[in-house]
Amino acid sequence: MKGLVDRFGRTGFAALTSLIWALPMAAWAGSSDLSPIDKTAYPWIALAIGLVMLAVWIVLLTRLGTVPVKPRQRRFDLHQMSRGEKRWTLALIAFATGLIAWLNGAATVDWGPLTSAIAAGKIGPLVLALTLAIFLLAMIAGIGVSWRRSSAAFQERLSRA
Repeated sequence: MKGLVDRFGRTGFAALTSLIWALPMAAWAGSSDLSPIDKTAYPWIALAIGLVMLAVWIVLLTRLGTVPVKPRQRRFDLHQMSRGEKRWTLALIAFATGLIAWLNGAATVDWGPLTSAIAAGKIGPLVLALTLAIFLLAMIAGIGVSWRRSSAAFQERLSRA
């Protein structure tokens, strides 16, 4: 734990370790969507794992304040970040969340009715499909731009220090 905190800082460590409960909770959400339809998913198992891992994560966070940290510049330390760096990192998080939401929707939706409606020449479903494609491209482009800007702001902070 000390090595990870030293490498990522307290904020980065908290964000990185949040995956231990966020991924099982995402599995629970996906399986609870599918369970009533096909009766093959067991959402309560994923929920139980997610809640146990949430408790583990909370214990990790309570111990986080006691870990000594060497003073140096870290990428995701909120106290050290410049205003521009915080803004571009927040934009990066927003675009990544949008991409994850798109992927989650794409994985859990039955595309059969949409593709058959597009094949039948209906304009509404075609507009929906184009809008979804534009949204996907916007999220990918936003991730690229905000990552570059966030990295540039971090490099600028390093050069000033």
